[in-house]
Amino acid sequence: MTELFEYALVRVMPRIERGEQINVGVILYCQRAGFLAARTQLDLDRLRALDRTADVDAVLGALRSFEVTTAGDVVCGPASGMRPGERFRWLTAPRSTIIQTGPVHTGLTGDPGAELERLMDVLVR
Repeated sequence: MTELFEYALVRVMPRIERGEQINVGVILYCQRAGFLAARTQLDLDRLRALDRTADVDAVLGALRSFEVTTAGDVVCGPASGMRPGERFRWLTAPRSTIIQTGPVHTGLTGDPGAELERLMDVLVR
């Protein structure tokens, strides 16, 4: 069965003042399927091209936190007690840090996990 899903890109903006960004992940939420997940992949060469002094470990840690939070793992703190839709909205709220999400988009899918991988291939990899 085809279900409505929502997704947002995860972006790294190593120097916010310059407005340059790299797509590094996707968060996908499908309420009817009970699916919320994030996948991330950082291209270190692209990051260093934008900012050779970027703190790679901090960026990787922040990206891992997106995946942990979507999973609802208790190590993510108070967000673990949120419902999946609440976690999705919290993760996609506007931020002014170097890790940001883009606008939320919608689509239809019969397989949210496969759709997440497809979006990673098209938008990130």
